Amino acid sequence: MELYYEVHGKGYPVILIHSGGADLRDWTFVEPLLANDYKVIAYDGRGAGKSPNPTKDVNCVEDLNELLEHLEISKAAIVGHSMGGQIATDFALEYPEKVSHLILLAPALTGFDYSQAFKEYINKVGTAAPDVEKMIEISQSAPSYRVVQSSPHRELAEEMLRHHIKRSFAWPVFELVWPQPPASERLGELSAKTLFMIGTEELPDNLRVADYYREHSNARIVEIPGADHMMTLTHPDELYRHITNFIKE
Repeated sequence: MELYYEVHGKGYPVILIHSGGADLRDWTFVEPLLANDYKVIAYDGRGAGKSPNPTKDVNCVEDLNELLEHLEISKAAIVGHSMGGQIATDFALEYPEKVSHLILLAPALTGFDYSQAFKEYINKVGTAAPDVEKMIEISQSAPSYRVVQSSPHRELAEEMLRHHIKRSFAWPVFELVWPQPPASERLGELSAKTLFMIGTEELPDNLRVADYYREHSNARIVEIPGADHMMTLTHPDELYRHITNFIKE
């Protein structure tokens, strides 16, 4: 198995998929709580953390499938944050028999029609390259990071992003390969029990994704008051409570 992963705890398997621009440290405060009840597997996506850089086009769904096969896990609860939630949703649609519970934290969504303002924000971050600190400044200036920026966890959030950006400069040109049709057209096919958590202090586009799930799936939508996009760092106890209650139902 090429990807770096860590396993903690015993019991029913729970897979943690970190957000884009981060690594498995995204789960620094959530993973130890879940490991009291479950066998928790957190991994670094390709090009992130301690995993190798891409050498060709990347299929995140198949990377996750290979990890489960490597660990001989036939079925698990899948927890994904941001881009990790996008991966988790696509995986649940491609391999429904392998997902007992789908738990999404402010997920991205394949095929979703993001606003022009959101696209301009992403492009603004990219055009600041190769000034890493400027890229971080622009990225973290978004309303969806105000809570974490004023918290004791600001340094961890920025260090993950800094590490990710510096590594990305060494990546070859590659494409992210996603299943087709896109998940935005297939949410009604989700068979796994689905929990969708979103902070109240979020970008309008991320809140629109939550509304899209409300309309097109049977997901249970839970709002986390006072949380922004990095709720994994600032609200781990609330996430742990919602996740464990959902799995135990």
